Amino acid sequence: MQRPIFLKHLQFWKLTTYFALTALILSCSKSFDSNVRDNVLVYCSEASPQSFNPQLVTSGSTFDASSRQVYNRLVEFTPGTSDIEAGLATSWQISKDSKVYTFNLRRNVSFHSTSQFTPTRYFNADDVLFSFQRQWLANHPYHNVSTLGFRYFDSMGFNELLHKIVKVNDYQVRFELNYPDSAFLATLAMDFTSILSSEYAENLILSSSRELIDTQPVGTGPFQLTRYQADAFIRYKAHPLYWKGKESIERLVFAITPDPSLRFARLIAGECDVMAKPLPIHIKTLKNYPELKTLTQQGSNVAYLAMNTQKKPFDDKRVRQALNFAIKKETLVKIVYGDTAVTAKNPIPPNMWSYNSATIESKYSPEKAKQLLSEAGYSNGFEMDLWAMPVQRSYNPNAIKMAELIQQDLSKVGIKAKIISYEFGTYLEKVKLGEHQTALLGWIGDNGDPSNFFSSILSCAATRTGNNASFWCNAEFDRLIRKAAINSDKDTRSALYKNAQLVFNQEKPWVPIAHSKQSILTNQRVKNFTLAPTDGVFFSGVSLVSSLSPDLEGNKAINENDNKENNN
Repeated sequence: MQRPIFLKHLQFWKLTTYFALTALILSCSKSFDSNVRDNVLVYCSEASPQSFNPQLVTSGSTFDASSRQVYNRLVEFTPGTSDIEAGLATSWQISKDSKVYTFNLRRNVSFHSTSQFTPTRYFNADDVLFSFQRQWLANHPYHNVSTLGFRYFDSMGFNELLHKIVKVNDYQVRFELNYPDSAFLATLAMDFTSILSSEYAENLILSSSRELIDTQPVGTGPFQLTRYQADAFIRYKAHPLYWKGKESIERLVFAITPDPSLRFARLIAGECDVMAKPLPIHIKTLKNYPELKTLTQQGSNVAYLAMNTQKKPFDDKRVRQALNFAIKKETLVKIVYGDTAVTAKNPIPPNMWSYNSATIESKYSPEKAKQLLSEAGYSNGFEMDLWAMPVQRSYNPNAIKMAELIQQDLSKVGIKAKIISYEFGTYLEKVKLGEHQTALLGWIGDNGDPSNFFSSILSCAATRTGNNASFWCNAEFDRLIRKAAINSDKDTRSALYKNAQLVFNQEKPWVPIAHSKQSILTNQRVKNFTLAPTDGVFFSGVSLVSSLSPDLEGNKAINENDNKENNN
């Protein structure tokens, strides 16, 4: 029985983080109700955000902290699905040649007000143009404000796709494309297309503080940022003028807790209402905690080992093929995932349309691996770096452990792997720059379309942004996925993507490892929380019933005095 172990973790947590927790639980003169916890939701998140601007990053933990709480998009996904619904655009028209999209914008949508900025107008077309042109135009005054770049915009091929964005009037915008893109609407629901305030941007130019647009966000979303302490917590309050209606949750707190066992300890102690990314052991143990519940579904994801094809010996596909035979994926899945994943052979998950079940998986064979290494001139093996991310992700609950198992497998074919890790933000940036030989990574589909996998992390365009961590640019693969993107017939697209998977499996720029289920744990007082196919965490529409305990330890008064709160 696991409960005593987690209680031990809990005691350790309370002793070592008491002063950090006081930042979240300071008493104040105001309360929301007779029990302040009734209007405050605490989410135990797994990592700090890289930014509060979703245009600049590709990490899910950053999207959770920014686009999914603070911003809206022209179109959005219906909760719990990949279906498109109206967002900041109420309706749209598509030309017969599928190259012109005209959006009618929602009226009377208010941006957040902060201590530094008070909007003087509602959302309009200027905000749409600003949000896209900043990412698109090199001469835009905000294009080079951040050094992070616009990886998603670039890797999705928007630089080539967009021909013109026209402000028809204050409440109508027209997108003109250079060629049809069958996934264009779905792409516009993705995080990097979030709409920022152009008026806020203009004010920041006047105050010579343009960089604040990425750290002190102003959006139209259900919650607005009030305070952030790196590696500790993020605090939000409900947007009082939210166009869908003010949320019933008055305060939302992200309690940043990288250690999954400590996240679980905080959940069972009542210090958190929702826990990100539980380990398999947590889910199995849940029967001991009737006050908790789990939400689980098959994720749209892949975990993989990227091999940098621009560096020896991984420029030789025989070496890449050898690693695919040398690594026993069944063992990785059993030990790292428990029963929460299946082995992978393709870059897209089996629950996604166009998945090619006919591709041949490289089954574990050290003998075949040695043969290929010998043919490539490495009969005595070689030394290599094996990068492993330090944080838990839904597609990989323990990358360090996975790296250790891979290290053992590779040693059996003469390959000596040195495991290297960095702080997660640094890890991602170094991978983007191509400093690695091999790196454990993963991807979660953002729009329900296969192009989000193929274009975002395997296309030639994605090598220029660093999203394609194998830096593999194959002309035939690129031809197939580009042809699929401009075709509107689903069967034709599916056939093209299946052929692209054949090319991928011949070239082996990755070792595809696993497709995992996604799970989240909550206490019983959380209502209407829905898992998203994209693995995103959305708190709009979530409500709380009266606290299960009238005085949950560590949560007596999470809200600070409004006068003390630092609005951005």
